[in-house]
Amino acid sequence: MRAFVVLLKKEFLQIRRNSFLPRLIVAFPILVMLIMPLIMTMDVRNVNVVVVDQDLSTISRRIVSHIEASDYFTLIGVTSEFERAMGYLEKGLADVIVQIPDDFERYVANSMAAKISITANAVDATKGSMGMQYLIQTITHTISEVQEELGSTMLSDLVTIQNRFNPTLDYRHYMIPALMIMLFILICGFLPALSIVGEKESGTIEQINVTPVSRLTFILSKLIPYWLIGLFVLTVAMGIARLVYGLSPEGSIGAIYLSAVLFILTISGFSLTVANFSETMQQTMFVMFFFIMVFMLMSGLFTPIDSMPQWAQRFTLVLPPRYFVEILRAVYLKGATPVELWGSYVALGIFAVLFNSLAAVTYKKQI
Repeated sequence: MRAFVVLLKKEFLQIRRNSFLPRLIVAFPILVMLIMPLIMTMDVRNVNVVVVDQDLSTISRRIVSHIEASDYFTLIGVTSEFERAMGYLEKGLADVIVQIPDDFERYVANSMAAKISITANAVDATKGSMGMQYLIQTITHTISEVQEELGSTMLSDLVTIQNRFNPTLDYRHYMIPALMIMLFILICGFLPALSIVGEKESGTIEQINVTPVSRLTFILSKLIPYWLIGLFVLTVAMGIARLVYGLSPEGSIGAIYLSAVLFILTISGFSLTVANFSETMQQTMFVMFFFIMVFMLMSGLFTPIDSMPQWAQRFTLVLPPRYFVEILRAVYLKGATPVELWGSYVALGIFAVLFNSLAAVTYKKQI
């Protein structure tokens, strides 16, 4: 225990005496959280749609057919029960619900007022907003065709819109949790690996290898400072999100910190594994940069996974950030609980055990 305390103190002293690292730890999350949400925007495709057809008429089937034929939509299903469709929306299986009311065809034929209701999952504000716009155009075009065939005039206000989970369709509310995860990946991923390789280049790791210090003690002394730094960065990012953008988690803060701890364990264990196979900082940085780019681009941080090809969607199942993204956005915007997200928590726990075990096994200690 005394050796562990001494090593831990050494790590904190190295961080404090570094002229650049403390400034990076404080300034980097502040700048990212202040600037990036203002400039990032994305387009989407493959909007998942569930149709609640309470009319069961020719025109309702025509609307469904046009939705199914569109390149922008994926028709998940057609049902007559709105609660069943809401179940798809709440589980994240659907992005938009189109509700066609009873006697809609009769109202259209008689040029009477009847409204189609669109309910969107606005957690992803861009996808929800674009999906609604595409649907409005598709439905309006279909009804226009029908009324031209009937020789009647076009009705206005046929569609009402309701946004769930992100009523203002603010894209920043979708991106801010992703930026928090990006900070974790960069700080808790890069820094532990560089710390280990720095010991190799300076030759101090060889001195530690010939001491009675165990592998577990050495690895924990390297990781714990960056675990604490990661939690500090999360706290700063959440504070900025609330003060600057007015975004507070709808769910439990404890659920966020629990997932953050699991992800910190995962990404730091992964970085140590990379460091164990690297001999220089340059090599470590190139390898880590490659994996971090994959994590950022294919885990749903910036682009919806549903918009990716099928092979890419399957590949994301082995990327730890995917599960942290799901947890953070669901807790922040939907108010989801760990019980509802148990699968993502379990996946992060498995990755944490796997990568840290691999880091301990691949660290070669000479006695």
